[in-house]
Amino acid sequence: MSTTPTPTPTTSTHHESAEVHASAYVDATARLGQGVVVGPRCHVGPGVVLEDGVRLLASVHVEGPAVIGRGTMVYPYAVIGMPGQDFKFAPGSPTPGVRIGSDCVIREHVTIHAATKDERPTIVGDRCYFMVSSHVGHDCLVGNGVILINGALLAGHVTVGDKAILSGNTAVHQFCRVGRLAMLSGGVVTSMDLPPFCLCDHINITNGLNLVGLRRNGVPRDSIDKLRYAYRKVIAKSLPREEALAKLRELGQGDPYVHELAEFVAQSQRGIGRGPGRNSRRD
Repeated sequence: MSTTPTPTPTTSTHHESAEVHASAYVDATARLGQGVVVGPRCHVGPGVVLEDGVRLLASVHVEGPAVIGRGTMVYPYAVIGMPGQDFKFAPGSPTPGVRIGSDCVIREHVTIHAATKDERPTIVGDRCYFMVSSHVGHDCLVGNGVILINGALLAGHVTVGDKAILSGNTAVHQFCRVGRLAMLSGGVVTSMDLPPFCLCDHINITNGLNLVGLRRNGVPRDSIDKLRYAYRKVIAKSLPREEALAKLRELGQGDPYVHELAEFVAQSQRGIGRGPGRNSRRD
């Protein structure tokens, strides 16, 4: 016997404001906002909320509980809300699920897994762009404007700050943090925290500032100069934690960007990548 769900008709009374393809399945408990489009062969499970203007183009699977924010577009074969890849999480266990912000673009074969902890769902902010085959693991917290380029992978419990960029085929170890406006270069793996505004182009090496990102995002020249000085005097030298923190806090007095860098270091549990070696790029 076939186990394929019976398609939801486009005239379904509980989704009158949405456009649902006849071959799609939409659970009766799902909530669809104004202007939602659910394309061919999509599956929208129980407890899913698609806010106004969401578009599931075709063959998208969304499992609840999940909220996808207004205007977000999801491309074919993306899978959202499946259980996290955690041996300690038994199939069928309760989960807070996934919450995705507004105006995101989620390309083909992207996977975003449900939380395994009760505290909060896996969270993706507004205006994120996740390219083909990128992955957001369970219990991640991804800020606004984050870009995951093709094949970028976030393990469970990773935190990514606003407007960070993870280049193609990168990977971030579980429980690590990537700071705001930081950049992980293509093919790089990190198992340590990458501070805000910084660049990593070798494994676990904080290797300069993301100067292009800073300038594009309107960071004042004076603050960029202060960040460069703080990087050279503290991060590049791989000072001991307490010495580094004291120096950064001293330099951060009166400048919010250096202060943010200092507080990120203060809150690090995994430590930050060491400064560059002799043959590595320096800011």
